[in-house]
Amino acid sequence: MPELVEKLARLKAERNAVILVHNYQRAEVQDAADFLGDSLGLSQKASEADADVILFCGVHFMAETAAILCPDKTVLIPDENAGCPMANMVTVRELKQKKQQHPNAEVVCYVNSTAAVKAQSDICCTSANAMQVVASVPRDKEVLFVPDTSLGDYVSKALDRPLILWPGFCPTHHRILAEEISRLKQAHPTAKVTVHPECTEDVIALADNVASTTGIINYCRETDAAEFIVGTEIGIAHHLQKENPGKKFHMLTALADCPNMKLNTIEKMVWALEDMQPQVKVDGSVADRARQAIERMLAIPRS
Repeated sequence: MPELVEKLARLKAERNAVILVHNYQRAEVQDAADFLGDSLGLSQKASEADADVILFCGVHFMAETAAILCPDKTVLIPDENAGCPMANMVTVRELKQKKQQHPNAEVVCYVNSTAAVKAQSDICCTSANAMQVVASVPRDKEVLFVPDTSLGDYVSKALDRPLILWPGFCPTHHRILAEEISRLKQAHPTAKVTVHPECTEDVIALADNVASTTGIINYCRETDAAEFIVGTEIGIAHHLQKENPGKKFHMLTALADCPNMKLNTIEKMVWALEDMQPQVKVDGSVADRARQAIERMLAIPRS
């Protein structure tokens, strides 16, 4: 492994590349990152980086977002089979049909979606800013929220506003069960519970904090507690423990392990930079329309 890491560093310099890694990746992949974070934050970092090549260690829709925001850079993904089941739960054809049924609705699209679906949407959102994005839509307009029904339901209840919810979900987060929170709370009664809004409603109801991956990391760093019960993909545990060595973290279930996220390896990262493949490209017209939805989101002031 040390030899591969050295080779990766050498290739990165030769290609003038930047390595972006999502919080759910393997520990050794996280340790090789130039930037570690959530999908949209990483793409924003990519657009700011003085690099010719982006090696995006995440799943395909994340690399697509980087390609949309950085059309002048070459975007690589270590394993092109690293897809997202939730993103696959909505197609352009289905979305167009739904839009015909609700012609006056604003389409709010979670970034966990394909570029083609983003291009059919009015505005994007992340798990961190979904409430701000939905709140930016006038209340006299319908909102069609795609594709995550759990995040949409969480936003709907928080804003006391009905939304048209797409029946998509994250299989990894839906493996996290409320009964596991009860079990771990009995064993660790002083621990704070923090979960991702892709979790089911009953899990969210038992949490002290509901946040995006970056929000969970910030909460665990800033909160004066010694132990945390964490409900999201288990890859985040490496980041949490590395940043907070004096705290204890209990992942809600080992089943919250996204196999697609774990397809990327150091070896595949080396191969990608050696061969400059697989490249992730987005058709120009699709990219232009998707970029408008992303930029409209970015224009909303942060709270």
